[in-house]
Amino acid sequence: MSGVLRFLAGLLLLVAVIALVFDATRTLAGHRLVLSSLGEQWANIAPGTLSSARRAVERQVHPLLWQVAIAKLLLIPTWIFFGVLGIVAAYLGRQRRRANIFAN
Repeated sequence: MSGVLRFLAGLLLLVAVIALVFDATRTLAGHRLVLSSLGEQWANIAPGTLSSARRAVERQVHPLLWQVAIAKLLLIPTWIFFGVLGIVAAYLGRQRRRANIFAN
């Protein structure tokens, strides 16, 4: 299980770096700070799934869940979101040291 988490952490951190480079490139080209939100990236990559996810959450769970929690989560910059997820996955998948305890 820890190997899967470490692999997932690597993928998530790779996505975070790609998103950071994307934002840095747009910032340098536009001479102003540009941070792409998670919702903006999702809408650019797969706009149909974003609207489908919204309808599904509002229909299956509750409309307030989308408005209060998920809509706010989608405002986070993409690289921060995937970076935090990658760090959490790396922490959970770390190899723990075995402590050798010798008692006489």
